Amino acid sequence: SMPSPSARHWDGSPVAVPVRRSLRVTPGGVSRLLRSGQAGRCRDCGNRIEWYHRSDQRLVPLHPHEMQADEVPAGCRWHVSSGVAHPAGDGSAWCRLPHALLCPARDAPAIPELGQLRRVLAVNTRRLIDAGRFTPPSAPSNGTTSKTPVCRPARPIVQLLYVRYLAARPVEEIQCVAQTRRRERCPRLLLAPDALGGTWRLLPATAARGQLALPAEVMAVYDLSSLPYAEQLRWRAQRCPQHATTPTAADLAVADWEPFDPLIHREHTHTRLPTHARARASGRARKAVRS
Repeated sequence: SMPSPSARHWDGSPVAVPVRRSLRVTPGGVSRLLRSGQAGRCRDCGNRIEWYHRSDQRLVPLHPHEMQADEVPAGCRWHVSSGVAHPAGDGSAWCRLPHALLCPARDAPAIPELGQLRRVLAVNTRRLIDAGRFTPPSAPSNGTTSKTPVCRPARPIVQLLYVRYLAARPVEEIQCVAQTRRRERCPRLLLAPDALGGTWRLLPATAARGQLALPAEVMAVYDLSSLPYAEQLRWRAQRCPQHATTPTAADLAVADWEPFDPLIHREHTHTRLPTHARARASGRARKAVRS
């Protein structure tokens, strides 16, 4: 049969022609992040992960490779749609996995189907440690043991611009996300020696997104509300003082801020202020406390 010269099928229905659109960078934008999933490494085991946003704007680390859906339990399947991660299968033959189920540094539930992949990641972690490319957070970096261990939250709660966020790493280790002239990530930290810092405070565990408040509980919050507005914007953009004054520098990583939820992030709330060093009690003091 001869094709119809008009833009309609033989039955008169219109022909839907897909419109091709090219991906372009906004001229006024400074970010070079064109991927929806930002690659990184787990701070607990050193293995590669990909950060994706969920439907509630929270970040979730996923395993960088897809798995066959029939080899993964139904309750562990994730899928990515339009750059957003969803905790369910999409009916296809492939699925994604959250890194929390595979991280060898965590006490994950025993899932026989994922045991082999978990062992592979554990071997890779050991290779990274032996090669000196990864240092576990619990191990000292200089090879010596400290007599007075530092007491600080691994994921602190930070308040800036009247909003509370959950950081991905301690305040002293939050790194700038800007790009240097060598096209590498800036190694400087937000809490620079010549920059203004916040103050640890015990604040009420307020509610979020219409949830019930928790007035009887308090938590340690790194408060930046007393800083100038421009300084809080610098912290929110996760840029060092040098790159805060150069807005044309691109971003090579996604900001680590996650909206804090007092119910979901309850394991990260602490009821006492952190100290620089926690003194160990002597034997006599422990006996006195027990008695």
